[in-house]
Amino acid sequence: MAKTVTPTAIATLLANPSPDSSSEVPEIIVQVVDLKPIGSSTTRFTFMASDGKMKLKAMLPTHFASEINSGKLQNLGLIRILDYTCNSIPNLPDKALIITKCEIVSPALESEIKSETDENRMLLKPKQEVERKSAAQIIHEQRFNAAPAARMAMSRRVHPVCSLNPYQGNWTIKVRVTNKGNLRTYKNARGEGQVFNVELTDEDGTQIQATMFNEAANKFYPKFELGKVYYISKGTLRLANKQFKTVQNDYEMNLNESSIVEEVDGESTFIPETKYNFVKIDQLGPYVNGRELVDIIGVVQNVSTTMSVRRKSNNESIPKREITLADDTNMTVTVSLWNDLATNVGQELLDMVDTAPIIAIKALKVGDFQGLSLSSVTKSTVQVNPDLPETTQLRAWYDSKGKDASMAPVGSSLNLSSTKTGQRSFYSDRVYLAHITEDQTLGQDKPVFFSVKAYVSLIKPDQTMWYRACKTCNKKVTDAIGSGYWCEACQKNADQCSLRYIMVMKASDSSGEAWFSVFNEQAEKIIGCTADELDRIKSEEGDEKFQKKLKEATWIPHLFRVSVAPSEYMSEKRQRITVRAQAPIDYTKEMSYMLEEISRVAVS
Repeated sequence: MAKTVTPTAIATLLANPSPDSSSEVPEIIVQVVDLKPIGSSTTRFTFMASDGKMKLKAMLPTHFASEINSGKLQNLGLIRILDYTCNSIPNLPDKALIITKCEIVSPALESEIKSETDENRMLLKPKQEVERKSAAQIIHEQRFNAAPAARMAMSRRVHPVCSLNPYQGNWTIKVRVTNKGNLRTYKNARGEGQVFNVELTDEDGTQIQATMFNEAANKFYPKFELGKVYYISKGTLRLANKQFKTVQNDYEMNLNESSIVEEVDGESTFIPETKYNFVKIDQLGPYVNGRELVDIIGVVQNVSTTMSVRRKSNNESIPKREITLADDTNMTVTVSLWNDLATNVGQELLDMVDTAPIIAIKALKVGDFQGLSLSSVTKSTVQVNPDLPETTQLRAWYDSKGKDASMAPVGSSLNLSSTKTGQRSFYSDRVYLAHITEDQTLGQDKPVFFSVKAYVSLIKPDQTMWYRACKTCNKKVTDAIGSGYWCEACQKNADQCSLRYIMVMKASDSSGEAWFSVFNEQAEKIIGCTADELDRIKSEEGDEKFQKKLKEATWIPHLFRVSVAPSEYMSEKRQRITVRAQAPIDYTKEMSYMLEEISRVAVS
């Protein structure tokens, strides 16, 4: 039988604005008129649904964007609506059609259908070779054949997460908890409260973050369990805060004490597990001090004992544990675990560190301590030896050559750019020293980074140039009772320690001079020897040879990557300029850079 747009499609939709299930949706074919994206979005599209007589403002599901971008559906095309809901538009008498499931009937017609007369009715011939069933027919057959318990589950109307928006009325979603944050206390101008959030994933893999405050937080924190599946309804949606979101969704959900959360038994297998977007250790540089959280997977090399850190804001002591991870980039990175992760997972890792376990951590903050380090946040999760393809690859690499390979801390060779496209160039963000020293407001909110070409003009010989460090974790050690050295981080004595540079040196260029703070890896390159060797020269060869060694390191040009942040010394505010990376002058690249600068000046 020939088909066309359904003559009373819009009236049918408005008469039943929210069907209980997709099986109740009759045959509805409408024409897509005035198809366009919502704002600058590439996944959300709106159009006017037309049956030739009436029109209704409509929105397509986000997963349907690929059909539009590929050209399979175009303006003036026809679609069959399989599932939908009609919502009221605030402050307007109109309704909006939210399509949650549909299929393409025709990519595009030659013109808009204006009426349903025989003269302009657009006929479409169905495929002859295959018996085609609508989604409603399929679901009806499934329901007829299903057991009674399954029929009850199928009768509940479930919305895909991608179809949710702030203007919807009643909806129910079926999702798995793929991440659960800690219940934490906050203080603001309105008082004190509690908050926690979860990340939810539906069967299509679409994620959304849900947040609960105060009574709702206390009500639902014990109910939500990581990995379990729930029906959720009576929540509200709002635009997601782009700076803090960790899931790919334009909206975020709020649940209050009136929201409904019901656990689903026996139906969790089809919803995806936690999704990771792993970043290699040598590619972490672009994320330093940024808002974006990262996921990482690595082989555990070292685990410290639990330390107690006193929080400045309320003087509260919180547990901390540091672990060292390595991956197949032959780089290592230090990860600080806090609170429950430090005491629970951290202890588990300490007990099995000799077996070199592989761990996957979701949602880590990237900081610039010791060049680059990672730190857990309230929503961070840790999986030990997860069943992932990356785990298999890492284990094969580590067993074959990784365990015997020479590893370097990622902070010691931080040559990554502020973009995610590759290596940081010492020729990006190039400034003179005066640009930094003359602007005392730099780095007030967060550290800023620059590249500088300068000479080391002075290294004071009478300063404290190094500290005694643990050979395992590089943290400061003290004299142990009796003999040896005590490491607070590792909670153990050692017979020997090493010396590591921590010093200041003056740098100069044509615009002026500035004092740089320099740490071990960069200082070794500048001075040309380790702190242990320099200490030996001073103690065995005398002060004259020691000062000569320092003088030999001056008036040599270097390329520096520096961070600028405020600091306070003796109640005086000043800039702290820290060397994050150092490299010798590559004159070929330097000439190319100068030619580019000359060309830029000439054009301007």
